[in-house]
Amino acid sequence: MASADSSLSRDRRRAELREFLRSRRARVSPEEVGLPAGGRRRTPGLRREEVAVLAGVGVSWYTWLEQGRDIKVSEDVLDAIARALLLDSAERAHLYLLAGLNPPQARSAASVPASPEVRRLLDAWSPRPGYIRDRHWNFTAINDAARVVFGYGETDHNCLVSFFTNARYRVVHRHWAETAPSVAAGFRADAARHPDDPECDRIAGELAEVNPEFAELWARHDVAEHTSAVKAVDHPEAGTLTFDATLLPLPEHPGHHLILHNPRPGTGTQERLEKLMRERSLVVPHPG
Repeated sequence: MASADSSLSRDRRRAELREFLRSRRARVSPEEVGLPAGGRRRTPGLRREEVAVLAGVGVSWYTWLEQGRDIKVSEDVLDAIARALLLDSAERAHLYLLAGLNPPQARSAASVPASPEVRRLLDAWSPRPGYIRDRHWNFTAINDAARVVFGYGETDHNCLVSFFTNARYRVVHRHWAETAPSVAAGFRADAARHPDDPECDRIAGELAEVNPEFAELWARHDVAEHTSAVKAVDHPEAGTLTFDATLLPLPEHPGHHLILHNPRPGTGTQERLEKLMRERSLVVPHPG
């Protein structure tokens, strides 16, 4: 059954590749890629031999690729075809997948400001906490609820640094000691994705100099991946607040993540949180 399913998957992928290449070729005019129009054409777009010339591959090889034959392809050749067909980044990634290769990882921006749309989302998320961090775990946006619940102040600029150095956050975080190893391991895993970027090493190095607990954890070289967690805080005014924290990547800004905290059902967190925020006059609870 497994081999039959695999064969069916390959056949479907090749059929999709055939139709995708034909449709992309048909939408590109010779003039767009610097070729003469060459008079009337029976079908719109480029001819197969023109794509082959532009990509620097053999006409027969390109024809076999477009026919969905079982041939070997390389990243360099797919990139050349993507350029010849004027594919955008999403189409280029789609071409890789249809050809049976992993798409190149999108280059992540070191840090970009949160867009107005995402800022509105953070504001609308109140009274629930939320924030955005970049690939260095710097905060790029924090809503009022996150500041009130977690004690983030004007001097909190980096999620990792605040976790290990913000005294108030450490006091209210109910499971700080149990969570600390996974936080350090998560930062190391993210840092490894950008080996040519020295900023993560700088942040970790400076933090290790001032915080022995982090230095010990960092020296373990543990790595961890986590997209969700349960976070509990003992707030001095609201009591225990328990959240399901979810980390969501922002595709338009690779390396950036939106972290949203949702009150855990059955803990009374939603009611206590809304009361706390009303007392701070920061939000009017909304339904849903």
